[in-house]
Amino acid sequence: MKNLFSLLIITLLLASCGGDKKQSIEDVIATENLEKIRLKRGEIVAKQQEITEQLKQLDEKIAVLDTTKKVPLITTFTAKLNVFNHYLELQGNVSTKNNLVIFPEYSGILTRVYVKEGQKVTKGQTLAKIDDGGMSQQLAQIEIQASLAKTTFERQERLWNQKIGSEIQFLQAKSTYEAQEQAVKQIKQQIGKTIVRAPFTGTIDDIITEQGSVVGAGQSQLIRIVNLQDMYIETNVPERYISNVTKNKDVEVEFPVLGKTINTKVRQAGNFINPANRTFKVEIGVPNKDRSIKPNLTAKVKINDYTNEKALLIPQSIISENANGEQYIYVVNTKNANGEGVAERVIIETGKTQGDVIEVLKGIENGTEIIQEGARSVKNGQTVKVLDV
Repeated sequence: MKNLFSLLIITLLLASCGGDKKQSIEDVIATENLEKIRLKRGEIVAKQQEITEQLKQLDEKIAVLDTTKKVPLITTFTAKLNVFNHYLELQGNVSTKNNLVIFPEYSGILTRVYVKEGQKVTKGQTLAKIDDGGMSQQLAQIEIQASLAKTTFERQERLWNQKIGSEIQFLQAKSTYEAQEQAVKQIKQQIGKTIVRAPFTGTIDDIITEQGSVVGAGQSQLIRIVNLQDMYIETNVPERYISNVTKNKDVEVEFPVLGKTINTKVRQAGNFINPANRTFKVEIGVPNKDRSIKPNLTAKVKINDYTNEKALLIPQSIISENANGEQYIYVVNTKNANGEGVAERVIIETGKTQGDVIEVLKGIENGTEIIQEGARSVKNGQTVKVLDV
């Protein structure tokens, strides 16, 4: 409409100027006569004022006749039933029960280290050897004595079975043999402590003590061994979620450093509430086939604590609140073929939120047309026009 008015002004001006057959603007300017130039300008200004007044009258009449001019333009969406999953967002650190620093059980010189950092080992594999301090020689001597005690006992037993000899001789031979057997077992156990073995299948992460060092039983750190297969995340959950966060609940785990997200489940939920912070522990299994996830890695955890299979969801941005603290939105009723309808304020009750959407528990039904763009500028009972987007 504005473009049409502008075109009309230009046309009238050109017509007025072009209508002067006697003398054009260029001719007047060419005369170099100040009086004639001023006179010509006055004529044009007078015509411009006349046209402006005519346009004003036309605009006033258009404003009266055009009833849609003051109708707000809005966009809407239709409420539909959706599956709504709410997630409790927490933080946790990756751990593994198979992350162990091995300490020696025997004091002495670390004579041999059989593995290297990064090497994969199996449970029971020999990792290192500590000097036994001569116990191997002692074992050889005791085994000779045990062999002699065994032979003596067997002969004495045969005699005793034939009712030859005294009972005390038989019992003494038996006692000596058993004592030697126990001595052999004890020394073998001590020698066994000089051999450092892998407690589980994993990877050698760090050789802490070098070969040739003197180590103390239960004091010197020898080797760190890690298994990246059985990983988990341990996090603390507020006690109010104790009935919603249970074993086998779905979990989404994000590792910001790796740019990686995995889906897993809660494998264990604690039964003890920590009185210091009113939380309980939850253990979440972490599949790690590619071994990219490392112990102590920070993770963002989203635990599915609530699901509604038939939820009505709306953007939080369209909700307003009245003086009584009630939440409300606007819906469109009685919409005609031109997209014009009436905005109606509806009081709603909401549930849980997730991201930018919120669950509506009461106030709207499936299929309700809800105002989105322009929701905060319309009034109750106002005529609105829905734009097609």
